[in-house]
Amino acid sequence: MTGKQLIFDLPLRSSQGREDFYVAQANALALATLDGPAWPAGRMLLLGDHSAGKTHLAQIWADEHRAPLIPATELTEFEPPFLASAGAVVIDNADAIAGQRDREAQLFHLHNLCQAEGVRLLLTASGPPRDWGLVLPDLRSRMEATASVRILAPDDALLAAVLVKMFADRQIHVPVTLIPWLVSRMDRKMAVARAMVAALDARSLEEKRAITRPLAQQVLDSLRNAPQN
Repeated sequence: MTGKQLIFDLPLRSSQGREDFYVAQANALALATLDGPAWPAGRMLLLGDHSAGKTHLAQIWADEHRAPLIPATELTEFEPPFLASAGAVVIDNADAIAGQRDREAQLFHLHNLCQAEGVRLLLTASGPPRDWGLVLPDLRSRMEATASVRILAPDDALLAAVLVKMFADRQIHVPVTLIPWLVSRMDRKMAVARAMVAALDARSLEEKRAITRPLAQQVLDSLRNAPQN
């Protein structure tokens, strides 16, 4: 017996409503653009780094417009007329299908159908279409012609709010002073925040320790020293 506790990687139930979306300078323009009544040609591309909040914002829009939100990698499981029948469609992580001709073709057909029938089409991606590596020229030209808005790198206020939400989603209580302490020391990336909260949760449970600054410093050091993919 080592005194350590077994950890089970259970799925989290993250709140994804508008009331859970913290509006800050980094995402205010994206939110206002999606809320706007008119999109050029009825389609919009929401850009942002991994874990920037694209899917959360897209889910808010999908819920309020009763639109299906489909991961791009699952596109071939649905017929375009079925998706377009909702009057609005969201395709999440559209750049993930680059190089997959069947899924690219499905997105091309869905795009054309939405345009022909006046159906709003929202897509999310990490970068602009010119960097996706699309192999279908017609799809590439249509994606490059799509208006876009970007969620910017988070400022301190947004990063702090996200950390509070991530801890709350895991039902973890941390000292109030720990949040600004973490914000001042971590990389300004949402993916880093997510990895840090997950690591703190795991270490705290494994070692049966409260989440304090010393434990947080150990986790920060381990994340900085971890090999990069």
